[in-house]
Amino acid sequence: MVVYDSIILFSWAAFLLVWGVTALFVKRDVRGGGYAAAWQRYWVLRLAAAVLIVILAARLTRRAGSSGAVFFRGIFMPPPALGWAAAAFTAIGIGFAIWARVYLGRNWSPRPAVKEHHELVTTGPYAYVRHPIYTGIMLAMLGSALIGTIFGIVMLIVISINFALRIGKEEKLMLELFPSQYPEYQKRTKRLVPFVW
Repeated sequence: MVVYDSIILFSWAAFLLVWGVTALFVKRDVRGGGYAAAWQRYWVLRLAAAVLIVILAARLTRRAGSSGAVFFRGIFMPPPALGWAAAAFTAIGIGFAIWARVYLGRNWSPRPAVKEHHELVTTGPYAYVRHPIYTGIMLAMLGSALIGTIFGIVMLIVISINFALRIGKEEKLMLELFPSQYPEYQKRTKRLVPFVW
């Protein structure tokens, strides 16, 4: 496995570990959340699903040889400079998403939802963009796509479309919950890209 492939794989493993552990300590959904609210209550099922995914990934990695299960060589083999840029984007993106997740704390939800004692978080990465978890994940997906894998490219497109659709729902929900604070917050921050958009 090339070193930058290892960095990308390790970054996503760290992301999954942080998300899996912190999801156990979120506030209860009061409204919304859909299937995610039920999924949140059954932590044993989540733990079993995570273990199953890890076992399957390990088995596929053994079969795939040196390129790893998730990051098969696909459309092109990147030159080393692009591979290192991809690793940097992935690691920085994951770091930014984790930083945002820590600041969001127990208010996090996998789907737009109203939490018990919901709070408007405007510090840390939320002082720069309103959706820093999405910013970080999209940067990390861009990095994963830059190594030329079909998986990375497809996931970048799918996740970008998903996040674009969710942002409107989340902002509408925040405007309902914080009718005086959220418009002010919107004026001083950008949606996804600091100082740009």
